[in-house]
Amino acid sequence: MPPKSDSVEGIVLGFVNEQNRPLNSQNAADALQKFNLKKTAVQKALDALADSGQISFKEYGKQKIYIARQDQFEIPNGEELEEMKKRNAKLQEELADQKKAISEVESEVRGLQSNLTLAEITSKETKLQSEVQEMEEKLNKLRSGVTLVKPEDRKIIENSFAEKVNQWKKRKRMFKELWDNITENSPKDQKEFKEELGLEYDEDVDVNLQSYSDMLASLNKRRKISR
Repeated sequence: MPPKSDSVEGIVLGFVNEQNRPLNSQNAADALQKFNLKKTAVQKALDALADSGQISFKEYGKQKIYIARQDQFEIPNGEELEEMKKRNAKLQEELADQKKAISEVESEVRGLQSNLTLAEITSKETKLQSEVQEMEEKLNKLRSGVTLVKPEDRKIIENSFAEKVNQWKKRKRMFKELWDNITENSPKDQKEFKEELGLEYDEDVDVNLQSYSDMLASLNKRRKISR
C-alpha cells in the first residue's frame, strides 16, 4: 500500500517520482528541508521505500543511489515520440531566436559600457605602463640568463601537475563506470538525461584531457633524460 501523501515516506516518494533521476540521501534531504525533514528521517524513508519495492536503488560501495521505478511511467509510442521530437525542435528554434535577441541586446549594452571616461582612460594607461615596465624587467632578466624559477620550486609545480592530471584520469574513469551503471537500463536518451542533470563533459567546456596527458608524458620523458 502506498504511503499517505503527507507522511514522511509519502513526501519522499512523491519527490523521488517527480525528479525521476538518480538521487542520494543528501540530494533528497537538501531538497526536502522545506518540509522540515531531517536527513536521518529522509534516509530511513528512502530505505523503507526501497525495501518495499516502491523505488529502485543501487549500491556503489558505501553510497546508495535511489531512482523512481521506471515501470510506473507511460512510455510514448513511435508516433507520440516523433511528435514530441517535432515540438522539441520547434521549441529549440524559438529558444535559439530568443538567445540571439538577448545576445544582440547584451552586445549593445557592452558597447555602451565600454565607453570610458577621461579619468578611467588615464588610470588604465598608467596601469598598462606599469605592466609593460614589469614585463620588460622580466624579459631583461631572461636575456641575462637569470633563473626565474628555482629548481626545487619547479619540481613542486611539476609534481602537483602530475598528481592533478592523474586524479583527473581516475575521476573521469570512475564517473564513466558510475554513469554506465545508472543509464544501463534507463529508457531516457543519455544526452537529454545529461542535460537534465546539468552535467558537463570535458569537451562541453573546451577542455581536452589528452592534451594534458601528452604534456605529462613529455614532462616524464624530460625527467628521465635529465637523470
